[in-house]
Amino acid sequence: MNKPLTASRPAALIAALLLAVAATGCSNMSKRDQNTAVGAGVGAAAGAVLTGGGTLGTLGGAAIGGVIGNQVNTKK
Repeated sequence: MNKPLTASRPAALIAALLLAVAATGCSNMSKRDQNTAVGAGVGAAAGAVLTGGGTLGTLGGAAIGGVIGNQVNTKK
């Protein structure tokens, strides 16, 4: 069954998406730092959606996404 949409779920999703957008605009960051920040933002958004805006899911998603983003394109 679908849960009703609460105020915390959209707020967490919006905050995570804003973080991801803001991180991509940081031109003084290295490519690896940018990948880490974007990965954390996307992971936080995914964690928030999957857990219905739960804090633990959002933070866990951010941590996992940040690690994955950090490892993207590390070899040249």
